[in-house]
Amino acid sequence: MSASMFRLDGKVALVTGASRGIGWAIAEAYAEAGATVVLNGRYAETLEEKAAVLRKAGRSVAIAPFDAADFDALRSGIAAVEASQGRIDILVNNAGATKRQPLAEWTLADWQSIVDINLTSCFLSAQAVAPGMAARGFGRIINTASILSTLGRPNIHGYVATKTGLVGLTRSLAVELAGQGVTVNAIGPGYIKTAFTVPMQNDEAFNANLLRRVPLGRWGEPEEIAGAAVFLASPAGAYVTGQLINVDGGLLASL
Repeated sequence: MSASMFRLDGKVALVTGASRGIGWAIAEAYAEAGATVVLNGRYAETLEEKAAVLRKAGRSVAIAPFDAADFDALRSGIAAVEASQGRIDILVNNAGATKRQPLAEWTLADWQSIVDINLTSCFLSAQAVAPGMAARGFGRIINTASILSTLGRPNIHGYVATKTGLVGLTRSLAVELAGQGVTVNAIGPGYIKTAFTVPMQNDEAFNANLLRRVPLGRWGEPEEIAGAAVFLASPAGAYVTGQLINVDGGLLASL
C-alpha cells in the first residue's frame, strides 16, 4: 500500500472542538495530509491563533467559530462553511463535555447540557452535512466516542450515557448512508493527556491504578488519536464503516 492511500489532498474537513487536545491533533494531522481544515470552537481569537500555526507551516486552513451546543448556531455555521469552502467532505464530531458529580447532585439541566453537546450536536451535524456528501457520492463522518462507550465509571453518568449513545448513532448512520458513498465511524480514545483529563492526571491514586491497568503502562497522547482519524478519512479506510475503533493502550483488552 502506498503512502498516497493515507493522503487527504483536495478534501475539506470540519473538525469541531478543534482549538485544543484531540481535536487540534486531528486538525493538524489532516492539514499535514493535504486537507483544507476548518477549525471549529467557541472562541474566534483562539481559533485564529491555531490557524496561524497551520498557515505558518504552509497548510490550508479556515475557522468557523460557533458553539456546537447552540443548535441554531451549529446549523448556520455548517451552512456557512459549505458556502465558503464549496463543500464538507469530512466531518469530525469532536466537541464534547463532561460533569463529575454524584448521582444525587445531578439536575435535569446538568444532564441535558451533556446530552446536547455530546450527542444531539453530533446528530444534527451529521444531518446537516449528509445531503451534500450524498449528492457528491463521498463523505466521511467520524465521531469522537470513548472507551467509556464500553465501560462505566461513577459520577459521570451523562458522559457515559452519551458516549455510548454516540456509538449507536454511528452504526445507524453508517447503515443508512453507506449506499450514498458516506462512511460513519467512531474513535474511542482511552485516557489521553489533555486539559480534559487534568483532574485525573493529578489524582495520584487514580493515576497509579490506571498505569497498572493499561498494558502499555502510560497515558496516550492526542497525536495517537489523530492517526486513527486520518486512516478513517483516507482512501485506506474506505471499506470501514459502522465501527468503533478504540485507541486505549490495550486497556479494554486487559482484565
